[in-house]
Amino acid sequence: MSLDRYAVLGNPVAHSRSPDIHAAFARQTGQVLSYERLLCPLQAFDATVRAFAAAGGRGCNVTVPFKVQALQLAAQCSERARRAGAANVLRFDANGWWADNSDGIGLVRDIEAGAGRALAGQRVLLVGAGGAGAGVLGPLLEARPAAVVVVNRTAAKAQQLVDGHADWAQAHGAALTAAPLASPGTGYGVVINASASSLQGAPVPVSAEVLAPDALAVDLMYGAAARPFLAWARAAGAQGRDGLGMLVEQAAEAFWAWRGVRPQTAPVLQALRAAIEAGR
Repeated sequence: MSLDRYAVLGNPVAHSRSPDIHAAFARQTGQVLSYERLLCPLQAFDATVRAFAAAGGRGCNVTVPFKVQALQLAAQCSERARRAGAANVLRFDANGWWADNSDGIGLVRDIEAGAGRALAGQRVLLVGAGGAGAGVLGPLLEARPAAVVVVNRTAAKAQQLVDGHADWAQAHGAALTAAPLASPGTGYGVVINASASSLQGAPVPVSAEVLAPDALAVDLMYGAAARPFLAWARAAGAQGRDGLGMLVEQAAEAFWAWRGVRPQTAPVLQALRAAIEAGR
């Protein structure tokens, strides 16, 4: 009897921790499956996914730079994937592939359960309106913050993201606006860096004035890339948190979509963080 096969597809993909995370989920829940990394040639994403599905694949995670293409391959998708315009989860259903974007719900769960911060009623600053920002905004609004302000290096892109979520914000009682990157406002309870600054080794794109006393400052990157942001947050008296918890939580959402079982994330995150700190 062959194993149910899953994979993460991207370019690059060798760095991905997803196989470790899903192997831990499988052990914990008693699910029998395999999970691998598949490097996709930049011009052959569609062919690679279709070949994997034809060879018995049941579903896959998708990472950069293929998330927009992943959504286009699906016959059906979740509301959050539709709003993000991108997908990081595909499930190969017999009646048509289904796509989801689990990044935003992964972030929300990590903030609320991992960091112990309720988002309801908070003023939130979202830095970055690219793919990462678009992926998390919908679920952030569902958590019913008082307000979300989006800033981006290109102001028009921030406004476009806000305009695309205006009805969703209204439905969830959240004020949603865009602001200039140079004047984002002050005193936010939650600040989320969804820009490429940490990945590029650039300075944090906003001043520490955006942080309220004891604010939570979250960078979607993790490991060495996130350390300067975390140091910036600590120096300002904020609680800094990297994106590792989000990574585990979004993987748990994919696992649930594929297997119908929701794994416990805290022990997996603890083990993964210890492995990274030990250089493994």
